[in-house]
Amino acid sequence: MSLSQQLQSRQKAAVAGGVGTRSIYAERALNAELWDVEGKRYIDFAAGIAVNNTGHRHPKVIGAVQAQVEHFTHTCFHVAPYEGYIRLAERLNAMAPTGGENRTMLVTTGAEAVENAVKIARAYTKRPAVIAFSGAFHGRTMLGMALTGKVAPYKKNFGPFPAEIYHAPFPNTYTGPSEDEAFAGLERLFAADIDPDRVAAFIIEPVQGEGGFNVAPFTFLKRLRELADRHGILLIADEVQTGMARTGKMFGFEHAGVKPDLITMAKGLAGGFPLSAVTGRAEIMNAAHPGGLGGTYAGNPLAVAAANAVLDVIEEEQLCERATMIGERITSRLQALAERQGMERIGHVRGLGAMVAFELVHDRATQEAAPELTASIVAEAEKRGLILLSCGTRFNVIRILTPLTIGEDTLEEGLEILEASVEAAFSGHANH
Repeated sequence: MSLSQQLQSRQKAAVAGGVGTRSIYAERALNAELWDVEGKRYIDFAAGIAVNNTGHRHPKVIGAVQAQVEHFTHTCFHVAPYEGYIRLAERLNAMAPTGGENRTMLVTTGAEAVENAVKIARAYTKRPAVIAFSGAFHGRTMLGMALTGKVAPYKKNFGPFPAEIYHAPFPNTYTGPSEDEAFAGLERLFAADIDPDRVAAFIIEPVQGEGGFNVAPFTFLKRLRELADRHGILLIADEVQTGMARTGKMFGFEHAGVKPDLITMAKGLAGGFPLSAVTGRAEIMNAAHPGGLGGTYAGNPLAVAAANAVLDVIEEEQLCERATMIGERITSRLQALAERQGMERIGHVRGLGAMVAFELVHDRATQEAAPELTASIVAEAEKRGLILLSCGTRFNVIRILTPLTIGEDTLEEGLEILEASVEAAFSGHANH
């Protein structure tokens, strides 16, 4: 029995069955490469689900954490605050595109950031309702699941969910609805289900993550901002997956030139350490009473040190520009692949910056989803030493999230494996 098989057996006997995993047991990783316990090397096109934007074990991030360990690892910010938290808040305030003076709070996970953003929006507006969008993913807590617009696997069997959460259609340039149809859905929601005067906030991802890397049309985000202003509703940008240079700008909303009131961030913020943040306009962020926000581990000193180093790396290594370049390379490669004879089951290639995906279908005319083919490509890539992730409400989208620090040779090698994996999977499904 191999070491991986032994670990798989031990995991089955020790870990809850609801915790879904892959069969790659990590031993070590560096930048865009990972080695398992058998010594097999993988190119990482997942980046820990957009966490390692600065790569695995970036020397500056590791150095900052090691330096912090020599001072203290935990005091609880509520008990004995520290300069690193304040400095990170100052930096996030300066870069968050709200158009005004900002304030920041730090917590630990993306879901926690989302929950706090909702708390703050309710405290400021004195309104209860929140509108999210179909296909959204906002976390696995009860409120996070309520906001999430994807039942399987996230919401199935876990209800009932908190009240006063509503969903509007998210525009989808491939399968629909159109932008106008999605906006009409919002108007119907106001007419049929919830008075806009009772809505505290809209929450939306500029590019849906789990939902399938669907890019919100910039004009839709502008119209949503106008609608929010008309009714005194706040606009929360969920930048958990899109933030930290992933889309070619620090935040995905910047592409649309739209200023949100509150921004949630996590994942790429601390280079592999658990940290999240809510940054927003000062008068909104200050609406909660003292003691109403926070948590024991909120703004952990090691994670804060890592995040300050991540911001340095993004600036020094020009990772926004690099994300744009990586995205163009991946997108052009996928589009060329899709145009080849026999590749008609690649239905759509899309993305923003280095957040790129392609959707698999049985037929381009009907757009019938091909989830089995999608799973085959992911499995084939894993055999060949490439880590890929699938996503989408129809389980038929493959997303590519390389570290933004990936070397040119490694990127090219990964794309070669990806192309070979698609060809092999298509060949295996030729008669399906």
